Amino acid sequence: MSDFVNIKDLRKEFAGAAGPVVVLDGLSLAVARGESAAIMGPSGSGKSTLLHIIGALEPPTAGRVSVGGVDPFALNEKDAAAFRNRTIGFVFQDHALLPQCTAIENVLIPTLAGDGDKRAAAGRAAELLERVGLGGRLDSRPAELSGGERQRVAIARAMINRPRILLCDEPTGNLDAATGDRIGELFVNLQRAEEIALIVVTHNEAFARRFNRISHLIDGRLG
Repeated sequence: MSDFVNIKDLRKEFAGAAGPVVVLDGLSLAVARGESAAIMGPSGSGKSTLLHIIGALEPPTAGRVSVGGVDPFALNEKDAAAFRNRTIGFVFQDHALLPQCTAIENVLIPTLAGDGDKRAAAGRAAELLERVGLGGRLDSRPAELSGGERQRVAIARAMINRPRILLCDEPTGNLDAATGDRIGELFVNLQRAEEIALIVVTHNEAFARRFNRISHLIDGRLG
């Protein structure tokens, strides 16, 4: 099983009043397709920054980043956006659903940038919502859904373009323990069914234990 995400000697600095602030320092990470990894660490340790770099949203200061054999930071802006859209799914703590759109319309939003079969996309959106337990809520708007249901819509939206990697930043952070547990089980089931690489940032140790391995981000490195 070859590594889908391969990061070596990653360094990330931000400008500070007294000079550069080093957030990631010589970090390396490898995650294969079909493998799941949880990343834990204290607030401000750089967990979200790491996800943003893997997701080609934030460039590193130094180091090598390969996602599916591609260095996304070697692409121009248009190609990088297309790469993210077809390769990477994102789930964040805030579901970021559009309030004026129904559940199925929210799931379909990532497909609007492509020229694919719209009927097939609608069929997959309905199938995904069924798989996350919302088959009867396709026409519900976010205000009509619970927090856990809104997060399930966000997960279905992240999966609509059949990504090869799913990146999740504190996906249960706004949920109660029971709902978070159900969302964790859903992630595991979808990851196995779709055979994707899954990387989750979380403070929730019980949630993290669901995945193949747990790494801790301390002093800019994973251990």
